Amino acid sequence: MTAASAPVRTRSLQPRRRPGLAAARLARLELRHNAMLWMLPVTIGLFWFISYRKIMAAPPLWYVRASAFQTYVVVGFIVPVVGAAAWMGSREARRHVADLITTSARPRWARLLVTWAATTTWALVGYLICLAVVYGVTAHQASWGGPLWWPAAVVAASLLAYSAIGFAAGTLLPHRLTAPVVAIVSFFAVVLSTELITGSQSYWQISPVVSGPWDAGQDPGIATFYPYVPDLSIAQVMLLGGLAVIALAALSLPASGRRVRAGAAIVAAAGMVAVATAVRLAGTGTLDSHGQIAIPALHDAATDRPIRFTPVCTRTAIPVCLNPAFAVYKPAVAAALAPVLSEIAGLPGAPVRIGQVAAAYKQGPHNSVGVGPAGLPVSGGEYHILLPDQIPNPPLTVQELAGQVRSSTGSQIIATFLDLGRGSSPAQQAVAAAMAAEARVSVPSMLAIASPPVPRGSSCVSRTAPCAVIMPPRLSTAAEKASRRFAALPSVTQHAWLVRHLSDLRAGRITLAQLP
Repeated sequence: MTAASAPVRTRSLQPRRRPGLAAARLARLELRHNAMLWMLPVTIGLFWFISYRKIMAAPPLWYVRASAFQTYVVVGFIVPVVGAAAWMGSREARRHVADLITTSARPRWARLLVTWAATTTWALVGYLICLAVVYGVTAHQASWGGPLWWPAAVVAASLLAYSAIGFAAGTLLPHRLTAPVVAIVSFFAVVLSTELITGSQSYWQISPVVSGPWDAGQDPGIATFYPYVPDLSIAQVMLLGGLAVIALAALSLPASGRRVRAGAAIVAAAGMVAVATAVRLAGTGTLDSHGQIAIPALHDAATDRPIRFTPVCTRTAIPVCLNPAFAVYKPAVAAALAPVLSEIAGLPGAPVRIGQVAAAYKQGPHNSVGVGPAGLPVSGGEYHILLPDQIPNPPLTVQELAGQVRSSTGSQIIATFLDLGRGSSPAQQAVAAAMAAEARVSVPSMLAIASPPVPRGSSCVSRTAPCAVIMPPRLSTAAEKASRRFAALPSVTQHAWLVRHLSDLRAGRITLAQLP
């Protein structure tokens, strides 16, 4: 046998299959040609001009910034993310290439998942940019505490759910109007869900817009004296994850095999269980004494223990001590209380210091929330106060807070020091009015605190019913004359008289005629 007649061995050359490389190429193409990429500048711009300035206007406290960030981003990102995802989901039908792509080697549901993943990736990129800016600036401004990551996790889960819902709607209902219609419907569904919240035990608090007790709002004092309670955030992440799984499982409905549909049905059932469980858990949540939503099945007892901290105090005759998170308010609060403290410094029974304490919350009737200082007003010679920013109200500037501290806290200190109450004597009221006038404190406010219809130092917030109105009593003509006579005395004379007669004055044994 010659070389020419020898049989030639032929070997078919088959290309090596590299599924991972092919998937990476497809993902790269989808990332480059994705509608969400072109929506990023618009989304970030809207966040910058609408949400960022509102978030930064709040006090530099981690709970306030994180909860406001969750609410604003969940609302601000829903339209561009849902719209872009729905537009990408309907791409094949809009371009009339569904029949051509059907013959490709890769399953249809796999291609769709890659497209959805690319859309979600760009949405998360824009979100992480906003998160880095807000948390970075807050870390620079905050005087105490650290970032809260559970609100950030809720926002990330919201974007996953938004993208999945929009993409499924665009895939199953391909039309040019699908994207705007689904985006608008999703926006109103999320925003209007808060209108159905009534009290702390409401299933509708599962909405990702809600970052805390909806009746109380984003109070700066929450998650400062006690740890952040992530119970509601965990339930929200569970809900959003279940919705995303259900929406993605729906992608396998058209043109899929029996096995794929069976697997998708199992996955969708698991998602429905997660959604139902999350809603049920949210309905068992209650407003705890620290102003947060506690869900018994998810609650960690460790969050009920107070956070240890070293207060920041002023170097005055009666020190004013605040939580380090409120250190930015220390000079203003000390200046606001200085006239009041100078009136009582050195007198018998004067507090050894003024200390800020945590607020105690209680769900009241008619969807109201009662707020007051935790513990006794005076303990161990320390007078306990709440700053106005610890009571549910719009965020205050430093100057506004100082003005409210002077009128409310200053009045409370004088009323407590002189033991004013419903049965206080005219002499007590006259001396209190004189001290309030010299300390530049509102006399009606001080007298109103002396006869409170609600517990001393408490506040009320209600969205469905008005709170009790404090109507201050008026001084009698004789008491007004005695008050002006006492206020006209030199400070040294007033101080010396109070040192000798303060106990009798508190006990009601001093008459108006006995006042100097």
